[in-house]
Amino acid sequence: MAQTYAFRPDTVQLVLGVNDANLPYLEMLMATDLSVRGTAVTASGDVPLFMPFMKRLEKAAEERGGLKEAEIFMEFQLLSEPSAAEKEADPSVIVAAGKAIYPRSRAEKELFTVLRSSSVVFSVGPAGTGKTFVSVLWALSEVLSGRKGKLVLTRPVVEAGESLGYLPGDLRQKLGPYLNPLYDAASYVLSPQQIRRMEENGTLEIAPLAYMRGRSINNSVMILDEAQNATRTQMKMFLTRLGENSQALITGDPSQIDLPSRKDSGLEEAVDILSGIKGVSVVRFTHSDTIRSRIVREIVRAYSEREEQ
Repeated sequence: MAQTYAFRPDTVQLVLGVNDANLPYLEMLMATDLSVRGTAVTASGDVPLFMPFMKRLEKAAEERGGLKEAEIFMEFQLLSEPSAAEKEADPSVIVAAGKAIYPRSRAEKELFTVLRSSSVVFSVGPAGTGKTFVSVLWALSEVLSGRKGKLVLTRPVVEAGESLGYLPGDLRQKLGPYLNPLYDAASYVLSPQQIRRMEENGTLEIAPLAYMRGRSINNSVMILDEAQNATRTQMKMFLTRLGENSQALITGDPSQIDLPSRKDSGLEEAVDILSGIKGVSVVRFTHSDTIRSRIVREIVRAYSEREEQ
């Protein structure tokens, strides 16, 4: 059910910003689409915090003048205290766009903990264990809270006889099929329109792994998905892109290497080389951590048993 809050004429721009610049950020925080007509703001979905949040922002604008994103987020946190503050401090909860997720397996619980303390996190294990999902939700929580400025998504492009340059469309269209799992995770808390706005304003960047050479990525969360298909050279290159106040999350399944030679994969080599370094954590998932469905758990178990024979 839609909800509408009517601001006073003298406060609406102080809250929404010039040309409604704060509107996309408000939409991301509340995980709903907002529309503006005159001095009225309407939320398309049923968001319990919408009315009290708008009222709180209007009061803050009266006291302090025009609001910036950091001030808006502070008001958002204060509105739901103590629950929001407790969730943010609780290592067993990740909150993104107002939605909380909890660990559903032993390995996920470990991953939730190390994400808060490590600059580089490897999540290694079979399909269906939540590696990518948790990594993306954590990255979104960091960006939407203002703790990081950007989420960078990348993935090795292992091609079947075709180069990216020959595929139709722009870079986003070419990479779309490769990055769908990452977007599926993001869509759990954000609408397609909100994800598109993040791309447009630069807080969400997609890049082929090969295009990251020579960059230093600061104040960001970088996610390398399907890392088992990154070569040794690519893995080293990705890890050395890590700049000031940035975090690198690497997810992969060594049983699904699509490179011409399994020996070319840089995932296990990186884990072996770096696991003893302070600030680097490795979380290993097994078939018992599979949460996608019971049948997927049994499929993963069956293949694991065959490979061990």
